[in-house]
Amino acid sequence: MTYEVVNSKVVRVQVSQANPVLARRGAMLGYSGQVAFRPVSGAAQGIGGMVGTMMAGESNKMMVAEGQGSVLYGFRGLYVTVIDLTGDSLVVEADRLLAHDANLQTGVEMVGQGGGRSAVRGAMTGQGLFTTRVSGNGTVSVLSHGGTFPIQLNGETVGVDPQAYVAHTGALQVDLKASVGMRDLIGRGSGEAFQLHVSGHGTVYVQASEEKF
Repeated sequence: MTYEVVNSKVVRVQVSQANPVLARRGAMLGYSGQVAFRPVSGAAQGIGGMVGTMMAGESNKMMVAEGQGSVLYGFRGLYVTVIDLTGDSLVVEADRLLAHDANLQTGVEMVGQGGGRSAVRGAMTGQGLFTTRVSGNGTVSVLSHGGTFPIQLNGETVGVDPQAYVAHTGALQVDLKASVGMRDLIGRGSGEAFQLHVSGHGTVYVQASEEKF
């Protein structure tokens, strides 16, 4: 599957009979060739696998592109990052998924294992209590404010602003840390009272903005 970055906000994806593409509805900007589009149900499996925020009892509406040709994807002028998976997994907020190979497996899982701490982390990042895991061999394109940059980790720990966190791959542990003092409570702190501490081996993707989705 070929994903060509047209510019920072548009990606062109090659579609074939053997390689259909899943994308969020409303993201198709144009296409060429013999390509057909149809909606998919969140209740189906495989190509129609659920991608959504179970906390709200909803799923992101998806469409599949089938046939032979190419499709241009973009969404609301947001920046697009293309990530290749080679048998590993990408953990990402469902709303950030733009398009991905339909053969990839998607599943919804709880954010962390920390009970109330997980709820706070989800509120800070916009994920709620659930996030999406995309696994297999293929390509994923994700959305961000201002574009993303990768941080490679090889056993060390880095701090990331919760609202700048986009996604991660590899064997990484993501924990919310709070350092709230009296200055923060009265509005005189640094504004960085909460941080995500990411540790392990893998890659974390961070957007160049603290704007939530």
